[in-house]
Amino acid sequence: MSTLTPTLPTQTHRPGQTSLTILAFAASIALLYYGRVFFITVVIAVIIAFLLDPVVTAFVKLRLPRAVASFVVCSIGLLGLYLLGFGLFTEFSGFVEALPVYSQRMNDMVDNIATQMDQIEKRTYQVLIPKRFQEQQSPSTSPDTTRRRKSTKQEPTSPAAIPEVRIHAEPTPLLTYLYGYLKSFYDVVLMASFVPFLVYFMLSWRDHMRRSFLYLFPGTGRQIVGRSWEGVADMVRAYMIGNFVLGVMLSALSCSFFFAIKLPYWPLIGTLSGFFSLVPYVGLPLAIMPPLAAGLIVYNQPTIYVMIAVVIAMLHLLALNFLYPKVVGSRVHLNPLVVTVALMFWGTLWGGIGLLLAIPITAGIKAVCDNVSSLQAFGKLLGD
Repeated sequence: MSTLTPTLPTQTHRPGQTSLTILAFAASIALLYYGRVFFITVVIAVIIAFLLDPVVTAFVKLRLPRAVASFVVCSIGLLGLYLLGFGLFTEFSGFVEALPVYSQRMNDMVDNIATQMDQIEKRTYQVLIPKRFQEQQSPSTSPDTTRRRKSTKQEPTSPAAIPEVRIHAEPTPLLTYLYGYLKSFYDVVLMASFVPFLVYFMLSWRDHMRRSFLYLFPGTGRQIVGRSWEGVADMVRAYMIGNFVLGVMLSALSCSFFFAIKLPYWPLIGTLSGFFSLVPYVGLPLAIMPPLAAGLIVYNQPTIYVMIAVVIAMLHLLALNFLYPKVVGSRVHLNPLVVTVALMFWGTLWGGIGLLLAIPITAGIKAVCDNVSSLQAFGKLLGD
């Protein structure tokens, strides 16, 4: 009896740990979902801070105080963003002015399609119905006459409705929808206004934040956390810069093609098409839509639209199969299955912006797993 070891407490304790782990995981997902505006803002600010940190370090080497260098870099970034937005707005305003022409062309195309459908219907009727039945059928019973009678048949008038008396006015579904839309838009704008301040403080207080964060971990854990910090920063910079370079290349090729075929507003359309092509899984239809919409203003032949779609698809496949693995894929090292699951997960939680942030977040998690010995197995699972 004295040689027996008490194993029951450890066995009864494991189910409790598993339950707590599951509950903690579920609570984390719920927190990410309901606080998505806050977390998206923080993630975007962190990514921008990682991108601008080498530039701030270069200014610091010129013997500028880090706070001043951060302010200069943030000001230059905001100025560049303003100039880019102003250029795109100028092109877009010209596109808005051409909307009446666009609407007229759309109406003409719809009328032509309706006319062709009527002709196809008549030809089908003539082919399928024997000739003797067509001759016996009177004009009053022809399909066109029957359709016209159905369309001109007057419906019986209904009695006047008794007005409903309400004590309290209820909001209409339209007002409720507009209120919900404007409220969500206000929340997004409010959180986006914090991004420049977050980036500035992350850059100017980087050394203090890094030092204080490392002090949270004892002994050798600080070195592991420091390597993980640098790994995440390097990965984010490589991924974002690689995508930007690839987007610029696709935009230049798209603009050259649109300029050659004299597509209206080719600088705006080419830029949108080039960067839309980088959106995971839905990049090809997003890249095709802007040039097709702009082509409706000037083109009448269907072959030009087919040519535009084929060229954009070829550029998309070229970027996805040849350029992306060399420019971006060699830095990220994520296998396709993990990328697909990450896009589904973050897209479900955060919508469209989750699709854009899914890969850098997952690659950042992999960078942490690669530098922590107890998590290296998970890093290999995520890797290619």
